[in-house]
Amino acid sequence: MARSEQQPSEAGSTAGESVYADRVYRSGGGIAGGVLVLALVLWLGIDALFTAHGRAPWLSLAALLFVVPLLVAYTVRPAVFAGRDQVRIRNPFRTISVPWGAMKHIRARFSTELFTHDGTKYQMWAVPVSLRQRKRADRRMARMERSAPASSGARQAAMSFSSSAADPKLAQADQAIVEMRELADRAAAGAQDGSAGAPVVRWAYEVIAPALAGAILLIVLIALG
Repeated sequence: MARSEQQPSEAGSTAGESVYADRVYRSGGGIAGGVLVLALVLWLGIDALFTAHGRAPWLSLAALLFVVPLLVAYTVRPAVFAGRDQVRIRNPFRTISVPWGAMKHIRARFSTELFTHDGTKYQMWAVPVSLRQRKRADRRMARMERSAPASSGARQAAMSFSSSAADPKLAQADQAIVEMRELADRAAAGAQDGSAGAPVVRWAYEVIAPALAGAILLIVLIALG
């Protein structure tokens, strides 16, 4: 389940400026599950590291070096930072900064995906798509549509999607897409300098290096028997 957080807007902004500025999206369920698994792995690994004998402590050390960075990468690390000029996608092994001007399309089907004008696709790990949540939102909208009187504008109001976090009518992934599209539209309308440019990709070597070192050490220890 994706969770968004509203960050303070820049100083000097007016009250009506960019309702969705500086939003952070994370998967609350992924973080909670990752922390629990990480605590269990650390407990077992550290216990074996200090109490086991022979080659077991070295195997435990290698396993910790290999497993812990991967757990952090896939559960705690993913996040999406949507600001006024760009969206920054922090995936397990890469961080992609995409100016709004470089974004062509963004969608949430079975996963949340961002497409750039050059045809490149980037997935957003921090905004998972929940089909169950989407079905609940569809049923809620259907009930609102049936209960609204057809003779007034209430039916149209009931069918309109609210972007308010206090009264969400969309699944959270779809809500995030609506908000990011709104930010992209505002950036295009404002023609801000920071919203132009090409995507920038940075590899997360702080995750890759220890995991690779642990994998190599684990292979060497197993090969030596």
